[in-house]
Amino acid sequence: MKCPFCGSGSGHIRVIDTREVTDGIRRRRECDQCKNRFTTYERVASMNLLVVKTDGRREEFDRDKLVKSMRIACTKRAVSSATIEQAAQKIEASLYALGKLEVDSKKVGEMVMEQLRDIDDVAFVRFASVYRHFQDVDSMAEEIKHLIERKRREEELKNQIPLPITGE
Repeated sequence: MKCPFCGSGSGHIRVIDTREVTDGIRRRRECDQCKNRFTTYERVASMNLLVVKTDGRREEFDRDKLVKSMRIACTKRAVSSATIEQAAQKIEASLYALGKLEVDSKKVGEMVMEQLRDIDDVAFVRFASVYRHFQDVDSMAEEIKHLIERKRREEELKNQIPLPITGE
């Protein structure tokens, strides 16, 4: 391993802290040469998952590409990088849990929209507008209407008071 700041080799980099995280191991490291600190993540290399595009092409699943698209949707929104990383980790885990070597890109897009819907409404609409290729304002307004209705139903469910159970 080389220091990302000064380029010195692994003999000059030491591990300061190691912690287990949900999808691997996080290590804080320090370069003895330049004294800068950085974080590395170790994950188990899993099977190569292929994403089947709408035109039939197959691409290897790229978690970084997933995170990047979610970050773009969340631009200038109050969404932390940690929240985006957690959502990406959930999506990736769900994809591998399917147990398939190939997954349709539509499935990945739906999973992203599901996560963004729970994170931020505006980010969801931004992603959906690109993903679903809205042809006009009416189709986008219809999607927003569905989002508002879903949020209203979720709020009603949260506010319901459970009825007491009677022992008759």
